[in-house]
Amino acid sequence: MYTLRPYQREAVDNTIDFFKKKRDPAVIVLPTGAGKSLVIAELARIAKGRVLVLAHVKELVEQNHEKYESYGLKAGVYSAGLNKKETKEKVIFGSIQSVARAKKSFFDDFSLLIIDECHRVNSDEETQYGDVIKQLKEKNEGLCILGLTATPYRLGLGWIYEYNHQGELKSQEERFFKQCVFELPLEYMIKNKFLTQPVKVDIPVTSYDFSELTESGRMYSTSEVEELLNQQKRLTPLIIKNIIDITESYDRQGVMIFSSTVKHAHEILDSLPEGQAKIIIGDTDNNERDKIIEEFKNKEFKYLVNVSVLTTGFDAPHVDVIAILRPTESVSLYQQIIGRGLRLDDNKKDCYVLDYTGMGHDIYSPEISDKKPSKESEAVIVPCPKCGFENNFWGHLSLDGDIVEHFGRKCRGATQDASSLEIFPCGYRFRYKICHSCGEENDITARECTQCSAVLIDADSKLKQAKLSKNAHVLTPDSVDLEEKVDKNGNPYLDVRYYDFDSKYFNEIHYLSNSTSLKKFNINFLRSHLKRPEFSAYIKNVDDVLEHSHLLRKPKFIIARKQDKFWKITEKIFAEELR
Repeated sequence: MYTLRPYQREAVDNTIDFFKKKRDPAVIVLPTGAGKSLVIAELARIAKGRVLVLAHVKELVEQNHEKYESYGLKAGVYSAGLNKKETKEKVIFGSIQSVARAKKSFFDDFSLLIIDECHRVNSDEETQYGDVIKQLKEKNEGLCILGLTATPYRLGLGWIYEYNHQGELKSQEERFFKQCVFELPLEYMIKNKFLTQPVKVDIPVTSYDFSELTESGRMYSTSEVEELLNQQKRLTPLIIKNIIDITESYDRQGVMIFSSTVKHAHEILDSLPEGQAKIIIGDTDNNERDKIIEEFKNKEFKYLVNVSVLTTGFDAPHVDVIAILRPTESVSLYQQIIGRGLRLDDNKKDCYVLDYTGMGHDIYSPEISDKKPSKESEAVIVPCPKCGFENNFWGHLSLDGDIVEHFGRKCRGATQDASSLEIFPCGYRFRYKICHSCGEENDITARECTQCSAVLIDADSKLKQAKLSKNAHVLTPDSVDLEEKVDKNGNPYLDVRYYDFDSKYFNEIHYLSNSTSLKKFNINFLRSHLKRPEFSAYIKNVDDVLEHSHLLRKPKFIIARKQDKFWKITEKIFAEELR
């Protein structure tokens, strides 16, 4: 029949253990080629009631059903696109569009709902998924809902679940899926030779420049992408020539090209060898689409161009070149695109990854939900000083690979009660804003205190007010000088001077002679100035500050206010506080 790989068995066991204690919707994250069909088969086999397996496209429904029956198991199909509406079998593979229109009697006696590509699920009752889930719950008390996906992160939403079984709180906002019960990284599959080795080829020609879109930190439209491509249209023939040269020079078997827009796809097609390339877009007729895919799988042509339609539910093992000519907003989507070329095949040693976007995504990099602060930022692992959890944050590394700076705000670690599965977040804040009313630590961009609801003035408002005030001055620091000085009583103190581009400066002084002054220094200076704020506990005196001055960063702005005849620094604003 079939034998589960160790990680597949763990995924099944974790799912069973979870549903024995809770009936909240759960997620399994498996990369392309990890054998999710075997996980589905085993869960369906041991389920006490009927099982419904949903997918959003008929190709996935057919693919999942065929693989399920290849294990010697029987199941029905409910999909208008496949001309089947079978309802009596214990296991039903269905398309969401058809199931949403099924008779009420269809929804009887199900104990398990499995949703493939579950990152697409919108559980609002007005959506097809929401309506189906509502009907299943009404007719089946204690229904278990399990989602499977390779990309548990959705643009505009973030993580599709709240808590990861490895102890990470992914989202503090409510999600339909509550917990990821098992996750397998892409790197594991490649290292253990369950997938083909991807080889990222250094591109000798120029790449598109999408930075105007991707660095804005917002969603962008097709028209904006087309406008940028139109400005750079001379690059497309050069890029396609490079793809052809690499394909022919290294005797590649199948090439998938991911374009940005429909217009872009047709421009690419015009530059490819006649008779060796075809295109699939969203409007391609279903029968024509099926024919093109079948011909490509049979190696009747070499180049397949598509626009956002073959990132999931597509299986052509001979593909050994992935060419990316579209901006990929998230690491998850980037990895999913590359996954189309990583399935094992006879005489296939590797898969070339040709990235012409200039975005610098890493094949193995984790998805970090925070906005990337700069193009130079890279993923770093930062242990929490409170709970020890290893957080993935954006940051900077030295040439030796040591963390120089990170931009993490709050520890994402959490613990879970083994019996009740109740989750307890760590809550440690690396950087924070203190409420002037109750002293509570808040996120640096918070506008309202989480404890007492007091209004917290945001950095942009402070800057605006200061620039309009006659008794305030805003300085943009160019450099910072730190020096140990001694007062008239012989007490040492730290003098900090912030110079602007014209060498004008404001200064502040800090005494570090006792525990009280050290605590004030920690709150008023170190917590915001340290590139790695968790190191503040190691600063005990002025000499320590000077010795570790390379770990300090300068503010974006300094606000000083006039008090009698002197100017006093009252606020310091750092880049991450600005919206």
